[in-house]
Amino acid sequence: MKIAFATQDKERVDAHFGWAKYIAIYEIDANGYRYLETHDFGEEMAEDGNEDKLAPKLDAIKDVAIVYVAAIGGSAAARVVATKIHPVKVAGPEPILDILDKLQDVLKGTPPPWLRKALIKGEERKFDFEEEA
Repeated sequence: MKIAFATQDKERVDAHFGWAKYIAIYEIDANGYRYLETHDFGEEMAEDGNEDKLAPKLDAIKDVAIVYVAAIGGSAAARVVATKIHPVKVAGPEPILDILDKLQDVLKGTPPPWLRKALIKGEERKFDFEEEA
């Protein structure tokens, strides 16, 4: 499963989704995690007043299951949820690697229902229909 993190310093979840300078993406499962890429939105995307700042961010996270943020506006949250991505707000700046370690521990056990649902995002849906005679 892919996870995204809104960050200003590429090390901590410390950014509002719409104002994030970077979106870091990792892949995780019960056996470990690995860094995939970081999307750089530059200073112009981080400035308030840029009304089109959400579209490139939504495109960058289109295939992730969860996005961790320091904050997210209501309309942005609705757009994220509409793409079947689960936004998670952290209480304060938190190191990305600490979040990944905690999430990996949860995946080794019995994940809560919202996380089980996130785990199936991106998996190919399989239909097993029997042919009628």
